Amino acid sequence: MADNNPQQAAQQPVFSIEKIYVRDLSIEVPNAPKIFLVNENPQINVQLRTEGTSIDDGLHEVKLTITVKATVSEDRTLFLVETTQAGIFQIRNVPENELELVTLIGCPNILFPYARETISDAITRAGFPPILLAPVNFEAIYQARQQQQQANGSTNGAAQ
Repeated sequence: MADNNPQQAAQQPVFSIEKIYVRDLSIEVPNAPKIFLVNENPQINVQLRTEGTSIDDGLHEVKLTITVKATVSEDRTLFLVETTQAGIFQIRNVPENELELVTLIGCPNILFPYARETISDAITRAGFPPILLAPVNFEAIYQARQQQQQANGSTNGAAQ
């Protein structure tokens, strides 16, 4: 039985964070300085995008891009901030059909708090009150994307 343990250990799933970093960050305040005199409540639009790629044997880069745009009218933007928070993750011995779940749900859950802090800090440094993004359910986003792809696939299949 002791002989099986090294083999079993070699087949156990491995997940570790190798590095977390800001891959890209930009902020624009196109209507400064006059926009700082506006007293209207802004409309906040938040967009999320996740992407996972294999970079080496068992190493994956996962990117979480968040774009936050604040406007007071259709043509008056307070600010536009976008960050891509990324991480290098070691993921080994995970079945291929589960790898996408890890890279598009598990890893973004780890990256999100870092991206949220980066966004809030950038907005504050631009002269605006901080914005704390609400928690995100990446599993629900993933499932909605899968359902949309299935619907598009069945629609496309029916049209052919």
